[in-house]
Amino acid sequence: MTLTQNAPSVAEKTTAPVAAPRSLPSVKTVVIAASAYLIAFVFLFPYLVMILTALRPQGELRQATYLPQRFEWSNFTNFWTGGLAQNLGVTLQVAAGSTVLVLLVALPAAYYTARHDFKGRTAFMILVLITQMFQPTAMLVGIYREFFQFGLVDSVWALILVNGGFNLAFAVWILNAYFSSIPRELEEAAFIDGNGRFGALFRVTLPLAMPGVVTALIFTFIAAWNEFVVALTLTTTPGNQPLTVALNSFIGQYQVDWQNLFAGSVIATIPVIILFALIERKVVGGLTAGSIK
Repeated sequence: MTLTQNAPSVAEKTTAPVAAPRSLPSVKTVVIAASAYLIAFVFLFPYLVMILTALRPQGELRQATYLPQRFEWSNFTNFWTGGLAQNLGVTLQVAAGSTVLVLLVALPAAYYTARHDFKGRTAFMILVLITQMFQPTAMLVGIYREFFQFGLVDSVWALILVNGGFNLAFAVWILNAYFSSIPRELEEAAFIDGNGRFGALFRVTLPLAMPGVVTALIFTFIAAWNEFVVALTLTTTPGNQPLTVALNSFIGQYQVDWQNLFAGSVIATIPVIILFALIERKVVGGLTAGSIK
């Protein structure tokens, strides 16, 4: 065997993979990314200020500095020792109860109006839309008198019923639009496979309408979570008041307890953030779930 046979050929040397040079992002991409970060910072900056103010001691509230010199973590512990934990529990009960009530009523109403062309359907949907225009503030006297007659003043059930009633119209409209966009042929295919009306609804239609369900859920939960005027009118006992009303106690006539007010506000936003984190993944999954067997 000669030396020339063992040596690699020129073609073999040139076939070695060569890493392609990495291209730099375009100016348009950089501008869009920078704009996105700037907009995110603008929206997140008030929350950052709220967190930093919640960590300031009493003596540093009037100082023109962004970062506190000493972090006062007791502002958050005072939230639990001061009895506001009970108010947070009331808010969770009202928001969760109102959301469940709205979904239990809105789902069958929206499904029926989307699948049946009954007489007066258009008038019914217009009436539902009109009820969305009424605000609880304009009917406080009537709401209070009605719940006073039923003995439900200063109770969690009154807040659940009011918040559920005023958020029902939006949920019906949203779910009706999603149910109407789902082809009826999918339900007919489910009927052929041996499913009944409820089987086709829960196995095919409802999973496909999950984005609408999530939208109605989030809207109702946040609206009930942030409600203030009706809760202030219908509740008098401090332990039965939701957190929005209880936080108002830090605002006095001559002085505002800013650090505890902001600490409570930070804690009040945490359940909403957790809700978004848990539900966000289910939105994309609901787009295709149930369309195949």
